[in-house]
Amino acid sequence: MAKQLYDYWFVQFDFPNEEGKPYKSSGGNMVWNEKLKRNIPIGWNNGTLIDIANITMGQSPDGTSYNEIGEGVLFYQGSTDFGMRFPSVRQYTTAPSRFAKKGDILMSVRAPVGAVNIANNDCCIGRGLSALNSKIGSTTHLYYILNDLRIAFDQRNAAGTTFGSITKEDLYNLPIVIPAKEVISAFDKICSPMFDRQMLLGEEIDTLIKQRDELLPLLLNGQVLVNSDLSVYKEKRRGKIPSLTQNQVSDIQIFHC
Repeated sequence: MAKQLYDYWFVQFDFPNEEGKPYKSSGGNMVWNEKLKRNIPIGWNNGTLIDIANITMGQSPDGTSYNEIGEGVLFYQGSTDFGMRFPSVRQYTTAPSRFAKKGDILMSVRAPVGAVNIANNDCCIGRGLSALNSKIGSTTHLYYILNDLRIAFDQRNAAGTTFGSITKEDLYNLPIVIPAKEVISAFDKICSPMFDRQMLLGEEIDTLIKQRDELLPLLLNGQVLVNSDLSVYKEKRRGKIPSLTQNQVSDIQIFHC
């Protein structure tokens, strides 16, 4: 829904006008922007990515600091760690150098350039990534700008112009349209609750994955059994079975052998 609204407002320029009608389709004034080589709504401007985003370029820690046992800070090296929306936990580092905060947008700066995910935890980022957050108060707007940039990179790759990486200077100076503040504010009011909900769901998924990984070995070695009717969860012995909430496991019943 947020993507469709972004396309409608910021690509087709049919955001609501003062009468609540689609701006461009209702005859809204458009002006030619020489730098962008296109018509944009009057009152909108051209700019570069650094005008609307705080950007941190990643830097890889010493390889000897990497581990998979949870020591130090969560570490994402590049797009190989990316999932559908949130990265997967694979490594930690005890010597972090560059950081991203929970809720920052992670963008790949090495092939494939432009892939994006959301950091659902504070983390360290390697040289294959950059971390971005909005200067103008809308993470959702920034996210879809970066998604459009990814599509542009993909199109260049498909045409045979492969980008192995993008430099800090090139990333900072990527050309963008800067909308009117009131349009950004209206978009964020609608879409931020969706983004916040996705963050909560991402946290719940991480918790469930961790619990699955703890329970699966117990099931495989016969320490616990899952009954056939999958009805009511009961903890028979504390300390060995992870503490799940009733809502998360209301359909599972586990018995110790």
